[in-house]
Amino acid sequence: MSIDTSTRLTRRRFLSRGAMAASALALPYYVPASALGRAARPAPSERIVMGGIGLGGRGSHDLGWMLNEADVKIAVGLEMFRSDSQKELDRWVSGGTSENEFRGIFYDNWNYDWPFYRDIFLYARKNLIPMVGLNVSREITRQVARGGFQSLNDAQKKKLGDVVCQVDQEYMEFIRKAYGGHRHSNMGFLYFCEAQLVWDNAMAVNSIEYLKANPNRVMVILAGTGHVRKQAIPYQIQRRTNIPFGVILPEVPGSIDSDTVDIEDADYIYLDSSKP
Repeated sequence: MSIDTSTRLTRRRFLSRGAMAASALALPYYVPASALGRAARPAPSERIVMGGIGLGGRGSHDLGWMLNEADVKIAVGLEMFRSDSQKELDRWVSGGTSENEFRGIFYDNWNYDWPFYRDIFLYARKNLIPMVGLNVSREITRQVARGGFQSLNDAQKKKLGDVVCQVDQEYMEFIRKAYGGHRHSNMGFLYFCEAQLVWDNAMAVNSIEYLKANPNRVMVILAGTGHVRKQAIPYQIQRRTNIPFGVILPEVPGSIDSDTVDIEDADYIYLDSSKP
């Protein structure tokens, strides 16, 4: 998939365009869980809905509403599964794999606990909702984090397909904001940024490929909040295509709220009405 460099979209231009489209609003919309009925769902023109995962029970509680629209054909894109595990995901959705067996496949792909995500996987299986692995192998991202994108050999880069790794100052500033808790040397931080950018690129490319092959579907991408903010996967999608999207982040007081994010980060902040 090629990029038209004559109309290359810089991250700053992309974010400015998003802010103007939002009628100059300074903050994302706050949407309580009780309000997320049919009238409050993202517009049908948004073919990609990116939901940031809140760990703990919130992974299913906060985001499960997006999967419950009978008149919309949904596919779920997953950060927590590699694209080379797609056959295993297909078998799970079709009922060809037991939960006990699939749990082992899940842990081969992801480091967090299965119970955090179980309800979403069971719902997709029950309703035959396609689940799509978007990620690259951990070996590649770990190698990039240690030695930079330059450390990958030609065979490894070939597996990544249309994935580029050009870290600019704006992206580094975004990473500092999104992953402020990480501490690195200057070179280590650059490599960390490159690893995150490889992730963002790969998930964007795999999402686009699925939607091109399935033009009647809307994809809900479930990924960590650092990857779904507009400066990450959404920006990489818009560099390659004009597929519209919406970004939803779960409220995490002190981390994701009106004091820490704005319209350049997300379109909606999802409030958990089960909590005071």
